[in-house]
Parts: sequence; C-alpha cells; structure tokens
Amino acid sequence: MVKPTRVTNAIRQLRFHRGEMTQAELADRIGVTRQTVIAIEQGRYSPSLEMAFRIARVFEVPLDDVFQYPDEEPG
Repeated sequence: MVKPTRVTNAIRQLRFHRGEMTQAELADRIGVTRQTVIAIEQGRYSPSLEMAFRIARVFEVPLDDVFQYPDEEPG
C-alpha cells in the first residue's frame, strides 16, 4: 500500500482556470502519462522537483502556487 504524501497541490483548480485543461493535455505538456497526473492530483505521488517546475511553468505561476507542504506541528 502506498502512503499518501503530505504535499498538497492546486493542479485541478489551475487546470480549471486554464480553460478546463484536461489531465491528458497537462500530461502531454509535461511529458508524463495521464495516470501520473491523476496520482499527483490525488496526492498519491509526489513529482520530482524537475516535474514540479514543469507543471508550474505550464500554468505560468510560482511553484508555491501549485504545491504546498504543511508546516511541521510544534513538537
């Protein structure tokens, strides 16, 4: 069983605001399969840093607008 990542993302919202870009269109633009985009969107897979930058560039936004990592809880 795959442990979900703590990294969250706004890919689905960005696709919607980008003229309802499909998962397949995004996959083609960043050079991966549609299944990879689905896994990233659902938080089941964290992309490589290079892929994360490619995704941000497709949407012409900073990396932090696409991916978020929660602050550590005080311990």
